[in-house]
Amino acid sequence: MKHKPNLSFWKLWNLSFGFFGVQIAYALQSANISRIFRTLGADPHSLSFFWILPPLMGILVQPIIGTLSDKTWCRYGRRIPYLFIGASVAVAVMCLLPNAGSLGLGISAVMVFGLLMLMLLDTSINMAMQPFKMLVGDMVNEEQKAKAYSIQSFLCNAGSVVGFLFPFFFTWIGIQNVAPEGVVPDSVIWSFYVGAAILILCVIYTTMKVKEWNPQEYEEYNGASENKQEKANWISLLKNAPSTFWKVGLVQFFCWAALLYMWTYVVDAIAETVWNTTDSASEEYQIAGNWTGVLYAIQALGSVIWATILPRFSNIKMAYACSLFLGGIGFALIPFVPNQYAQIIPFLLIGCAWAAMLAMPFTFVTNALQGYGHMGAYLGLFNGTICLPQIIAAICGGSILGLVGGHSSTMMIVSGVLLVIGSCCVSFIKK
Repeated sequence: MKHKPNLSFWKLWNLSFGFFGVQIAYALQSANISRIFRTLGADPHSLSFFWILPPLMGILVQPIIGTLSDKTWCRYGRRIPYLFIGASVAVAVMCLLPNAGSLGLGISAVMVFGLLMLMLLDTSINMAMQPFKMLVGDMVNEEQKAKAYSIQSFLCNAGSVVGFLFPFFFTWIGIQNVAPEGVVPDSVIWSFYVGAAILILCVIYTTMKVKEWNPQEYEEYNGASENKQEKANWISLLKNAPSTFWKVGLVQFFCWAALLYMWTYVVDAIAETVWNTTDSASEEYQIAGNWTGVLYAIQALGSVIWATILPRFSNIKMAYACSLFLGGIGFALIPFVPNQYAQIIPFLLIGCAWAAMLAMPFTFVTNALQGYGHMGAYLGLFNGTICLPQIIAAICGGSILGLVGGHSSTMMIVSGVLLVIGSCCVSFIKK
């Protein structure tokens, strides 16, 4: 097996640049889905059920895309065709979803339409996102892999900042941030429109700049026989997965359950803690929604800053554990900070955890998978460690909300506890 060549910075950059656009779409979804469905009339105690669809689509779609792309060889590559198709569908859905309340439908029909659009949006985002992780696994050597995923993390956070700030920015330039009851404000609608345009432009750039290896070159550098890959199935792959795959997966379980509760309840938590309201029809609630986007952007900026500090740790496991612990403290602080500007501190701490969650799990796992083959299928299956905890957390969300007194702000403490547990589980991972 030949050693993969070192790639220049710009080649590593081009491998992941389209991730910037995909992450804008993902940021718009994660920051605004609860706000959209609350505006359409959803009850807070059933809100977590709307969040079952995104991870459910991820756990179904990503292993399929990974397995299919492992077996796909065409003039456009093996990963890039799926990237382009997923991005194209996401663009169409991003233009439809925020208009769910403007179609003149009844409340039940609006919810069904919104759920259908959400399912398609997350399916297409997952389809577009997964190829970027696979491209790094395919074409980057072990020495440069951490650098490649760090670049991907930077582009991810940069895209997040843009997507999170869009509603706040459009409100600032004069686009309406309030609308009739049951209708999504124009500031959110235009955020999705512009995000869709940037997404397709970024993906076109990647498809033009990246040339994947042909089957012979791929086998020379990765040492995986195509015949063996065709005979493998998901069950056998999981049985033969390295122990690191499962130990990192345990950490992932607690981390992504914590993130699911943030995405689901943080708008209500900020509105309740800072503006003393949970009325989704009020102007204060929509202001809280915009400010939550700003706080998400602060989180992403904190993640970028922390990502430059992480390489200074001599022990990568210690860096991972400390990052998650700081994030847990950040979550727990949210209900105790009634000043909107002081909320920046908790979200900077959450950004530390986010930086580690984006890069370190894939560094551990792709290094452990070196020489196993089936990189796309394995990374698709590993995505289950992201999706499954979110599904379980979404199913339990309403019950846990009831147990903590029905206060969305208290759910942030639940997230903090989960992240601290994840930090402790890092000790099980072997380098």
